[in-house]
Amino acid sequence: MSVVAGRAYPLGLSNVDTDQIIGSDWLKTISKVGLGQGAFAALRENGVTVFDEERYMGSEILVAGANFGCGSSREHAAWAIVDIGIRVVIAPSFSDIFSSNAFKNGILTAVVDEVAIPPLMAFARTDGEDGILKVDLIAQVIEAPDGQRWPFRIDPFRRECLIDGLDEIALTRTEGPAISAHEARVALVEPWLAGAV
Repeated sequence: MSVVAGRAYPLGLSNVDTDQIIGSDWLKTISKVGLGQGAFAALRENGVTVFDEERYMGSEILVAGANFGCGSSREHAAWAIVDIGIRVVIAPSFSDIFSSNAFKNGILTAVVDEVAIPPLMAFARTDGEDGILKVDLIAQVIEAPDGQRWPFRIDPFRRECLIDGLDEIALTRTEGPAISAHEARVALVEPWLAGAV
């Protein structure tokens, strides 16, 4: 992932917890597929939301308020977000656990200053091409069609992994030669660990 551009869901709510992202009824599965059906169901119960509006269907960006993903640790929340096609969540802050789960599932959690949320929400609500946001992970900036730009923060290690498309397993595989060299050294010094005894 380097650039994601398109319309954004203008959620804007603060303190959206993992139970609001995906309810506990959906936690019985270990499949990542199909969780989008339950995504944000708790918010949808109270009427039509941005997740029900035709113009936002297929959006890959979500603009939210502070403390997004708070509450209990459930990786299903990240799975549900991925299942509805969201690749980027923009907010002033995230729960540490949610942010970690999001990263493990390839979601960019872009931390912006609180003052960026109102204009980002306004652009997200704008019809047509004027409502398209561009999130540039390499430059660490969100850009609106009129040229306005908002920087965002992300852990440098996570940024590089997302740019390179590396999850934890793929990242470990990049260290194959070093792992093999370590195993060879250990086998010489402690052969019982290598099953040579």
